[in-house]
Amino acid sequence: MKSFFNGRALRVLPRLLLITAVFAASTAQAVRIKDVADIAGVRTNHLIGYGLVVGLPGTGDKTTQAPFTVQSLKNMLQQLGVTIPANVNPQLKNVAAVAVHADLPPFAKPGQMIDVTVSSLGNSENLRGGTLLITPLKGVDGQTYAIAQGNLVVGGFMASGGDGSSVIVNTPSAGTIPNGGQVERAVESAFVTSDTLQLDLKKPDFTTAQRLSDRINEALGPDTARTIDGASVRIMASLDTRSKVALMSTLENLEFTPGTAPAQVIVNARTGTVVIGDRVRITPAAVTHGSLTVSISERANVSQPGPFAQGGQTAITPESTVQTEQEVNPMFVFDAGVTLNQLVRAVNEVGATPSDLIAILEALQRSGALEGELVII
Repeated sequence: MKSFFNGRALRVLPRLLLITAVFAASTAQAVRIKDVADIAGVRTNHLIGYGLVVGLPGTGDKTTQAPFTVQSLKNMLQQLGVTIPANVNPQLKNVAAVAVHADLPPFAKPGQMIDVTVSSLGNSENLRGGTLLITPLKGVDGQTYAIAQGNLVVGGFMASGGDGSSVIVNTPSAGTIPNGGQVERAVESAFVTSDTLQLDLKKPDFTTAQRLSDRINEALGPDTARTIDGASVRIMASLDTRSKVALMSTLENLEFTPGTAPAQVIVNARTGTVVIGDRVRITPAAVTHGSLTVSISERANVSQPGPFAQGGQTAITPESTVQTEQEVNPMFVFDAGVTLNQLVRAVNEVGATPSDLIAILEALQRSGALEGELVII
């Protein structure tokens, strides 16, 4: 057994991806308020709609398997004054039923244009060359907030041969329409109607919230900001919209030093990536690492009877060889208060693979020697 505090050089193993994140308060950088906090009520809203894409080169929905496409086309034509008998089902090859969705940005006004995304709902595998017909886009409240229409831009490609072979590049069953949606209704925002502003931290933290409130009071005067909880800071403001805009322009560019991140070890078991925060510490513990290799080889021998043997038969006799190999690795002692750099050095000296490192960290946490939270994603 030996202590690893012996000044030996760090050996970085190529097969071990170990990323260290340093969040020490002494090295923390000042950040802008706009980078760590959002304004309450200022948000995007999701819109969705159902429509038809026409003009496809024979790659539309197969009507026998997607009857809702024919039904939608009949309803649309009926609204345009064209009546199709109920017992007639057109065999369409250039029409596809699609789902249309978009994000309505905050403060969007009627007449502004937004991007929309179109995805196949039926069995159409290729929307290249199609045109989306006018489609209402609705919010969760059922109200129409935008209208979408236009020619699709499809990044994918699909080609097939007569023998049934095909080639697909990316996803041709979905596409976008840049500026394909026109806003028809604005969403009311509390930013306009309230006499206060609320900043919500993207990552709740009591220390960060208090420092944010102190920084605002330092810049704008005492009692301007008040901490509500570990995620929100409320700011007194005027009902005048121009004053609010000027206030937020000043606030979002203020810089302050947020609180340090909690002591965490983040492990991605699928990729072997490990991120260790600078606040992680190890209490006194001993760790050893080794592996047992068992090799089994099989060989067949032919057994012949003697030349004068009676009733003898040729037989095949198996022969097995079993070998074991145990790697000899030293045991490392972690003294009290081991830092991040020391932990990384010790793990690399042990020669741990990503899976071994994960097992070591789990064992340290179960033993209570890991002062930090182990998060496996």
